[in-house]
Amino acid sequence: MTIEVYYGISSPWAYLGMPRLRAIAAEEGVALALKPIRIIEANGGIPLRTRPIARQAYHVVELKRWRAYLGMTLNVAPKYYPCRTIEPAARMVIAAQRAGMDDVALSWAIQRALWAEERDIADDETLAALAREALGATAGDLRHLADAPECVAAWDANLADAERVGIFGTPTYVVDGELFWGQDRLDCVRRRIRGLRFGEPAAC
Repeated sequence: MTIEVYYGISSPWAYLGMPRLRAIAAEEGVALALKPIRIIEANGGIPLRTRPIARQAYHVVELKRWRAYLGMTLNVAPKYYPCRTIEPAARMVIAAQRAGMDDVALSWAIQRALWAEERDIADDETLAALAREALGATAGDLRHLADAPECVAAWDANLADAERVGIFGTPTYVVDGELFWGQDRLDCVRRRIRGLRFGEPAAC
């Protein structure tokens, strides 16, 4: 069984959910298929900075609540957010996948760098350093591999897949075709996995 994870690599909600997502995958014995994407405008996705001020303000309130609830380090106004670009970072995760490396560990390092370490994930040298830190000395080459046509094609395909299945926001977790939007639905993800495996009724 696999949890497909459609997410923006700069999403604070994807960052907040990643430790629990990894724990669920390990505890339930399921795989994670990371599918980094950009904002899905075709399905109604709206960049944060273009939303009404009231929604932006509430976004900060919710980040503070979840930061406290989960006991995680998170700067609600990081120095390098909004990012100049997320594509190289996202495609580097795809490059790690294609190379058989630990893409989840790399993604977490990138997410943590943005939200907890005040590092610029749009900077090539920073990305190469993060790859080495997460995966070892030779992984710095992933930044260059991320520009390969195959990685660009996979990046575009992830977005097309997300549009096709009806995803409109991130993170969205998909289990056996069922969508769960938001890190606050991770308990429902676990219940769905157990329902499929053991026939337990879904509680969400």
